[in-house]
Amino acid sequence: MAARASGGVTGAEPGGQAMTRFVYWFGAALSLAHVYFNVIATLPELWLAAIHFAGFGLICLLLTPHAARPAKRLGRRLALGLDLLLALALGLAALYVVLAEVPLAARGFDYGVLDYGAGLALILLAIELARRATGPVIPILIVAAVSYVAWWGRYVGGVLHFPGLSLEVVLLRGSYGDEGMFGLVANISSSFVFMFVLFGAFLIRSGAGAFIVDLARAAAGRVAGGPGLAAVIASALTGMVSGSAVANTVSTGVITIPLMKRAGFPPRFAAGVEAAASTGGQLMPPVMGAGAFVMATYTQISYLTIIAVSFLPALLYFIGIAFYVRIQARKSGLRGGADDMPRLGAVLNSGGLPFLIPIAVLVGLLVWGFTPSYAAGFAILAVIAASWLTPKRMGPRAILDALALGARNMVTTAVLLVAIGLVVNAVATTGLGNSLALMIADWSGDSLIVALVLVAAASLVLGMGLPVTASYVVLATLAAPALYDLITRAELIEMLSNGAVPETARAILALGAPDAALDAPMSATAAAELMAGLPPEIGTMLRQAALSPALLTTALLSAHMIVFWLSQDSNVTPPVCLTAFAAAGIAETPPMRTGLVAWKIAKSLYAIPVLFAYTPFLAGDIGLALEVFTFAAIGIYALTGAIEGHLETTLAAPLRAAFAALGVALLWPLAWPWHAGAAVAVLAILVLNVKHARAH
Repeated sequence: MAARASGGVTGAEPGGQAMTRFVYWFGAALSLAHVYFNVIATLPELWLAAIHFAGFGLICLLLTPHAARPAKRLGRRLALGLDLLLALALGLAALYVVLAEVPLAARGFDYGVLDYGAGLALILLAIELARRATGPVIPILIVAAVSYVAWWGRYVGGVLHFPGLSLEVVLLRGSYGDEGMFGLVANISSSFVFMFVLFGAFLIRSGAGAFIVDLARAAAGRVAGGPGLAAVIASALTGMVSGSAVANTVSTGVITIPLMKRAGFPPRFAAGVEAAASTGGQLMPPVMGAGAFVMATYTQISYLTIIAVSFLPALLYFIGIAFYVRIQARKSGLRGGADDMPRLGAVLNSGGLPFLIPIAVLVGLLVWGFTPSYAAGFAILAVIAASWLTPKRMGPRAILDALALGARNMVTTAVLLVAIGLVVNAVATTGLGNSLALMIADWSGDSLIVALVLVAAASLVLGMGLPVTASYVVLATLAAPALYDLITRAELIEMLSNGAVPETARAILALGAPDAALDAPMSATAAAELMAGLPPEIGTMLRQAALSPALLTTALLSAHMIVFWLSQDSNVTPPVCLTAFAAAGIAETPPMRTGLVAWKIAKSLYAIPVLFAYTPFLAGDIGLALEVFTFAAIGIYALTGAIEGHLETTLAAPLRAAFAALGVALLWPLAWPWHAGAAVAVLAILVLNVKHARAH
């Protein structure tokens, strides 16, 4: 464990062994401090955010060199000394900002030399830590955002024009603002996100991860394509708590990828399945890679509501991957019954079942109304207690290992979520989010499907330099308002087309369109033109008056869920797809070609958000959700068969074209009147294909 915690620092380097030990013990202490302040004691949010940033910033500085370290010993010593000086500056600047809050307020926020120095130091160090953690993309974004607020925004015309703020105000809002570095996003990172990353670390260190993989192998390993199905199940279960698609790939892929290769799957396909399945782990409740907690904070929608409506979409995603596995197994002529697969009875009798207790404790406490941090804290205790019911009991050393591992796993996410607060602050200060929402509406021509394509493209670019949670935070700030507006606008257009506008809403409409005939139904085109011509403030008032609170909540949740799902695509989409690259390293396949295979297998990442936008999939009505789920599953199967040209046996060209059309019809909401017929047609073709396969 100590070697793993070093993050690449070896004993051959000056201070390597000492640094390894320091990072290990400091990480364990930092984790304990977070648990104490989140579960037991109460600490002001500014204090906790500052400790969070300074602590994880120190680990980041020590584990990630500022550049390729020089070969000479003196050069390495100088580099280490520079890192230690930066760590000292980070700690002092964070401490000063916390201690200066009350005196600064007392003198009317009049900045002095030390205030300027500490504020600038924090911004510069945030940029440097973001560069070390993920490369140049995020530092460029931060520099552009801060300089836009302070300088170049005044030289831009149109909706992007911003008169600018003084350096004093920029630093004040950056350090103390609710959307700044130590604001809402930092508080989410230091509480919900960290506690669940730590919970995942305890599960992994306790042996629960290995038990999950063995259980998946035993459950699915003996059917045709079983090793691939085992990878899908294992990654879904592990990803619920790992919080990282790359970590999920590495931890389960070292077992599942070799299994798939030995079973006869092509190496690139094996790596692609693992990458796609590991990406989906962050979509699966109850943890969703901590994304559900960030979404709940941003939208003020109940966490339980979010995970309740997220289960069927996540299950649909994994079913889509399983379809690929099954079809590829049939194409390759693979059979079930692998000899190296464990028996289900043996796995269940191995003593691992108590690892289900912590998950039950976590979900139970959340359902009973406890805060996520409190629930995660007690779930961690449940992991320790449950391990004593298994052969792998967690003693003091194992607990320390888990604490250190949790801190190590949190470093990149912590420094990025704090640093990205500078971007969120710039967006909130300038109103850039509203401006971008208007631009997206304008570029898309008020078309929701075009807006989805634009957001998907933006998420892919952002995802090249951001982990999923940070990418979601940025996109939720920039794009979710536009999606929310377009979704609710579609509802209003349908209401106008049906002539079902409430009396209160008619009065509001009359303010913006006094000549419109609102008593009778109108064409969809006329309704769309009427909505497009309304001033933004009238549109906002109209939404509140015409649409029910439940519908508005569903629209808001759908907008954020679309952004969250699309934020996952960078994991598997070239040119920068870290999860696919990690899987390619295990499978020993070309990274870029592996990324293309993973992208194809994970195509549901793009199809399912369309259902969020156009159907009541997230409305909370289980009957409607199951209807959408069933038709969508058949549609995804049809598209998979059309792409591969194979079901149980080869599909003839005409049937392949028919399957593609039927798949699109089943997934395209506007074709819903014909969904039942399309589903029957798909099943009929499948039956014929099965008979043909048996005959040959």
